[in-house]
Amino acid sequence: MAVRVRQLITGRWRDGAGPRSESRNPARPGEVVAELAVATGADLDEAVAAASAAADEWRRTPMHERAGVLDAAARILDERAEQYGAELTREEGKTLAEGVGEIRRAAEIFRFNAGEAHRDVGEIYSSPRRGESIMVVRRPLGVVAVITPWNFPAAIPAWKIAPALVHGNAVVWKPASLVPLLAMRLAETLTEAGLPDGVLSLLVGPGALGTRMVEHPGVAALSFTGSTEVGTRLMEVCARLRKPVQAEMGGKNAAVVLADADLDHAAAEVVAGAMRSTGQKCTATSRLVVDAAVEDALLDRIRGLVEGLRVGDPLRPDTDLGPAVSADARDDILTAVEGAVADGAEVITGSTPYTDGERAEGYFVPPTVLRLTEPGSSVWRDEVFGPVLSVVRADGRENAIRLANDSAFGLSGAVFTNDLDFVLRAMEDFHVGVLHVNSETAGADPHVPFGGTKDSGYGPKEQGRAARDFYTSTTTVYLRAG
Repeated sequence: MAVRVRQLITGRWRDGAGPRSESRNPARPGEVVAELAVATGADLDEAVAAASAAADEWRRTPMHERAGVLDAAARILDERAEQYGAELTREEGKTLAEGVGEIRRAAEIFRFNAGEAHRDVGEIYSSPRRGESIMVVRRPLGVVAVITPWNFPAAIPAWKIAPALVHGNAVVWKPASLVPLLAMRLAETLTEAGLPDGVLSLLVGPGALGTRMVEHPGVAALSFTGSTEVGTRLMEVCARLRKPVQAEMGGKNAAVVLADADLDHAAAEVVAGAMRSTGQKCTATSRLVVDAAVEDALLDRIRGLVEGLRVGDPLRPDTDLGPAVSADARDDILTAVEGAVADGAEVITGSTPYTDGERAEGYFVPPTVLRLTEPGSSVWRDEVFGPVLSVVRADGRENAIRLANDSAFGLSGAVFTNDLDFVLRAMEDFHVGVLHVNSETAGADPHVPFGGTKDSGYGPKEQGRAARDFYTSTTTVYLRAG
């Protein structure tokens, strides 16, 4: 049975004022997972008005009470991880283990941010003048717009909404339209945990609603995760309106494997980084730079691992890869592979679309490894967002770093080596926001900063204590007795 999804506006669950919409199971597209009426501009106006009205009281609520809501939400998510994880799998397509794991990660994010109540909330500095102290105090921004993608429908919203709330902001949230059910579940969790009416609004609607949200005079700032194209447009709006913006955008992440690396370990980590979540994450390993001396040996290992992956219904416990999220996503991935082959790429494994059975009926994509003769093709430069790994050989370590940096993006990277000198060099010269040494490019822990450089990110980093820098503003106070 399809679940009826409702919008959260002014503290009430109700239908949006727009047309009907639905989300479908990408493994079985005939199965409707959720139905809803989408939100409109009028709904947005009500939501922002409610958030503005609630923001002052929420700001004045003691931080420990705000943190208590997040702690309660974390407990609810842990209790319902199996249920919500299965719904996530049906709606988005990642494997059941990944779906349940993502719900538990969202709970962990809530718990970490609840801990802000036990950390410093400002600083005190000595003054060069007698009888005076200098203090830096922090205050919330007000009403924050949050726009999130479909690929992590619980974790990414959690790592935006949790710090926004604990630091005293109200939130108006627009999730991706492909995942309305999980968005409702997360918002339900927070309201059940005791979040006051109006502090959080959920608006599921078309992309144009996001632009209108950012332009709304009642919205003070934007936190966005999505494509570089959309993020750039929204950043332009924020610049025009002088609103703070935090944007996490695309990635084209490279792993570098040197000749001295443990090849079995490197192959396993590269395949995990490239293929888990069907490659549908901004930190996925999509480029591999390998020392020419071990290229064939490494590719033999990678081929064997990829061909051993089980692609199918993500609700089955033995499945390794589920489908792409939509027919358009599947077609875009296959088109990118076809273009690369036409440009001369050698297929190491994969590339052939499924033509029969459940994998042909759903939006499944074969995990694919391509060897490129030159790193100039679009499959090397453009974000494919699927289970596709492009490989080039490097002659020498200088060339390896150059090839790894050969991208407009700079989100995540990995190096596989036992050479400490090269690791130190990579820390200086590999232009990424997240660097892994002897582990896959994917992964983000809630207690450390996350974000990229170049076209991958703009504004303050997310997660960890870095989130405080975005969701608060500072006032420097010169304090002297009268």
